[in-house]
Amino acid sequence: MLYEINEKALKLESEGKKIIRLNIGDPDMATPPEIVEAAYASMKAGKTKYSSSYGELSLRKKIAELRGVKPENVVITPGSKWSIFVTLFLMLKNGGNVIIPTPYWTAYDLIAKNIGAKTKLLRTEMEDGWKVDLNELENLIDKDTKMIILNNPNNPTSKSMDAKTLDGIVKLANEKKITILSDEVYGAIAFNETKSILDYGSDSDHILSNGFSKTFTMTGWRIGYIIANKMFVDKVTKINQITFNNVPVFIQDAALKGLELRSKIASDIKAKYKQRADLASTKLEAAGFKFTKPDAPFYVFPKLEGLVSDQFTLDLLDKGVAVAPGNSFGEYPEHFRISLTAPDDQIEVGIDKICEAVK
Repeated sequence: MLYEINEKALKLESEGKKIIRLNIGDPDMATPPEIVEAAYASMKAGKTKYSSSYGELSLRKKIAELRGVKPENVVITPGSKWSIFVTLFLMLKNGGNVIIPTPYWTAYDLIAKNIGAKTKLLRTEMEDGWKVDLNELENLIDKDTKMIILNNPNNPTSKSMDAKTLDGIVKLANEKKITILSDEVYGAIAFNETKSILDYGSDSDHILSNGFSKTFTMTGWRIGYIIANKMFVDKVTKINQITFNNVPVFIQDAALKGLELRSKIASDIKAKYKQRADLASTKLEAAGFKFTKPDAPFYVFPKLEGLVSDQFTLDLLDKGVAVAPGNSFGEYPEHFRISLTAPDDQIEVGIDKICEAVK
């Protein structure tokens, strides 16, 4: 349904209808000009050839420096979605199952199923603050469980996992010898401090996936990275070698420039999206929606008792506002996801139309 809504929105736009796009997490803010200029300068300097499938050493060194690891623990990928795909492929290509807390980013389940793995969904609830129940997690683990996927902060809830719960998950995973894949693509722009899987040691078997799309508004540039032990990094690199070979060097140089300016860029992004989150929260709360207030950009995941999310989403699209139905992220028929990635004036109009639709 998530992709159907997007296609329908595109079709309506092609027919001349104005659609406020609050359905996808593609930031409306432009890529910072310094990043664009760094890519241009790199191309002008002739950096348009094949390069290392590990990634440029200068970029890997910078990531390693910032994350407290060694360059040998870092491999560059064409976006964080590839990081997740290649990790699941390598871990589950010979069978096994993966546990995924819900609500979840749809791609986790789709990727796992497409490589023949079984998924076990661990439901969490808004009323419990989207907290993972450690007893339920342990009960889902069996002899074939190879991985647990965490998305921290979470898409679609924008909720950060509390340190105590994360401690418990890591402890359980270590005891059961299960690898955690921690997708932390929203971590650097969280409104509060969010604990990373790297805080448990870079020499573990756990794996971090991250990227430049959200923090640096580089969604179309397609660059991300994995941090893992050297053995796993070498395995990823071998897959890189027989697929895309390397992320273009000029894109890696642009990403390096982003990291050099990361403090200011991340601060600006957080300030802008905190303002948007506060505006949306105030309006939605007044209209009777229930939700957990966002800990990070870019989403709100409201609930209204009795709502039929799929139909509500389609009806709202006819009114000129695209959002994502809750069932796209698990079985949440009374929820829907709002992405605060449109210009400010459109967000305000879009939220007002959402609130009017349930009066």
